[in-house]
Amino acid sequence: MEHTYQYGWIIPFVPLPVPILIGIGLLFFPTATKSLRRMWSFSSVLLLSIVMIFSVNLAIQQINNSSTSQCVWSWIINNDFVLEFGHLIDPLSSIMSILITTVGIMVLIYSDNYMSHDQGYLRFFAYMSFFNVSMLGLVTSSNLIQIYIFWELVGMCSYLLIGFWFTRPIAANACQKAFVTNRVGDFGLLLGILGFYWITGSFEFRDLFEIVKNLISNNQVNIFFCTLCALLLFAGAVAKSAQFPLHVWLPDAMEGPTPISALIHAATMVAAGIFLVARLLPLFIVIPYIMNLISFISIITVLLGATLALAQKDIKRSLAYSTMSQLGYIMLALGMGSYRISLFHLITHAYSKALLFLGSGSIIHSMETVVGYSPNKSQNMILMGGLTKHVPITKLSFLLGTLSLCGIPPLACFWSKDEIINDSWLYSPIFAIIAWSTSGLTAFYMFRVYLLTFEGHLNIHFQNYSGKMNSSVFSISLWGKDDPKMIKNKLSLVTLLTMNNTERFSFFSNKPFQIDGSTNNMTKPFISIRNFYFETKNPLSYPHEADNTMLFPMLVLALVTLFVGVIGISLNQEYSDFDILSKWLTPSINLLHQNSPNSEDWYDFLTNAIFSVSIAYFGIVIASILYKPFYSSLQNLTLLNSFSKTGPKRFFWDTIINGIYQWSYNRAYIDAFYTTSLTKGIRRLAELTSFFDKRVIDGITNGFGLVSFFLGEGIKYVGGGRISSYLFLYLVFVLIIFFFLNLNL
Repeated sequence: MEHTYQYGWIIPFVPLPVPILIGIGLLFFPTATKSLRRMWSFSSVLLLSIVMIFSVNLAIQQINNSSTSQCVWSWIINNDFVLEFGHLIDPLSSIMSILITTVGIMVLIYSDNYMSHDQGYLRFFAYMSFFNVSMLGLVTSSNLIQIYIFWELVGMCSYLLIGFWFTRPIAANACQKAFVTNRVGDFGLLLGILGFYWITGSFEFRDLFEIVKNLISNNQVNIFFCTLCALLLFAGAVAKSAQFPLHVWLPDAMEGPTPISALIHAATMVAAGIFLVARLLPLFIVIPYIMNLISFISIITVLLGATLALAQKDIKRSLAYSTMSQLGYIMLALGMGSYRISLFHLITHAYSKALLFLGSGSIIHSMETVVGYSPNKSQNMILMGGLTKHVPITKLSFLLGTLSLCGIPPLACFWSKDEIINDSWLYSPIFAIIAWSTSGLTAFYMFRVYLLTFEGHLNIHFQNYSGKMNSSVFSISLWGKDDPKMIKNKLSLVTLLTMNNTERFSFFSNKPFQIDGSTNNMTKPFISIRNFYFETKNPLSYPHEADNTMLFPMLVLALVTLFVGVIGISLNQEYSDFDILSKWLTPSINLLHQNSPNSEDWYDFLTNAIFSVSIAYFGIVIASILYKPFYSSLQNLTLLNSFSKTGPKRFFWDTIINGIYQWSYNRAYIDAFYTTSLTKGIRRLAELTSFFDKRVIDGITNGFGLVSFFLGEGIKYVGGGRISSYLFLYLVFVLIIFFFLNLNL
């Protein structure tokens, strides 16, 4: 066992040759390197698989022996300052390593086909491999300064990957936004690290935990300063894991390729903040108020992420806000001190969310094959629908991921989210009510995504996907087959969908909301309206299932989503041996001085599960009513809008519903607030500073120069070359000076 542990340092270094060799090859041998590009993708998968096998082996040893290992060596020695580097292999690092490698392998296999036609194929795999290297280095770091180095490397890789298509202005802006937002948190993290080094004189975790605990217990440290340093450390996690108020970068990060979204939102960047708080939890527990602050920030994030996902039309953006909300659940569990449950939900959420993002990539990939579907249209759920029979495997896997995230048994997230909600009732009834109700919102917006995408309503849905179209004019039904009763109203509905930016439309009342440009322009490039039909001179292609190399990772993740929840089941003492996660985390739980989690019997488990599952089913039912059968005909839509105009109560509810929609669609106006108060405010301050510099500072300097110039120009005409005139002026000035001197005397 010790022989295996001593090689733990190789975990971050095994995948490193791939990005190095790709970079050297593209620099010196570009043609040969590009011709062997499939070899590089295979190498990336192979090396990461080796790390996965090694990590699984370490995890098995930890489960059997409840052991940890740390190896350090001195890097810088200067008088009393010693900087050590090393690796720490404990349950937390092994869990994170397995998550990173398993999800990373699936994403790399998926990316081989997804990015096959992109000119930046090799650059993409170089970035991805280095991203995995940085994250593996982060989770195996043995001290804070080493974590900070890899923390910044993770941020750099995310910047490169989010802005992978940097020629698109929106992608360039998104990566800059992510970079700047994370710099705010990273600066706080650096200050916190330096603050605790000033207090303890060490960067090592165990030394840090013991010294701070002893100083606080003996009242030998300034509590306010210690709390401030802990808050600064937590600020780094807030930015990285997209917690309120530094969450604004996460939805814009969707401008990167979809495999990047899967990796960032499942097992790498956003998980880094969770990892940091989990690693430093023994420190946070002994500092007053920090745990309460973590819980407070996380419960706001839980509710805010769920409400912002309600009205998004971009499928990836909806999943991004879902990630934000679920990370809030994980952080809430950490704030409550529920270490085991937080990591349990981190595991189940990682695989479920990776499945959902890869499924969304398959959907986007299939929609881009339809003539005229540009990237912004292929991600717009308003333009999807009716994909069930064309992408059945994608639909099945996406449905499993959706049900898991909703907390439907026996899928993965049910087991972990249910425990978080149960613990929140013991921690704070208010937090518990918010967490419980948000699980219903999660079920609502996730099934909204599913129904809009696969079942469809109010979308452009090709009636015939046979691909054998002999005529240039084709009938297109909005809900499938044409109903004679609907034909009369078809043009008006299409007109509503294609109106210009000054026109508005509402589902619930006559109060309008803005249709964005992606919906506005959806027909202009390739179709026109004539007699309630769409006409095109080009043959229409149709959505189709993804290739096997994209379907394989989705199916693997679907199987994991089905069964991974088993590792954390703990029902009664008789079956306690099946609680693998508790055995795995025993060293960390002992470090936190916590008791092992109490096993529940079947009665308590079912009683608690009824509440969480019932609210989830309630959200699913509401989503089904609003997004599937209730809009199944134009008559129902017309009836709804006419009914919404009658009565003060209906007007009141319409106002609330449209207010929620505007709140959600406009991101709670937080981005607008940051733009007005920070971006524009800083710009105005810069303009004012520039004006002061140019007009005042430079004005004074230039003024002295001008005065000297004009004095010189004036004085040069005084001199005429006569010595008698100079003597006369000299005597005059001398007399004037003596005159004033006599007055003073």
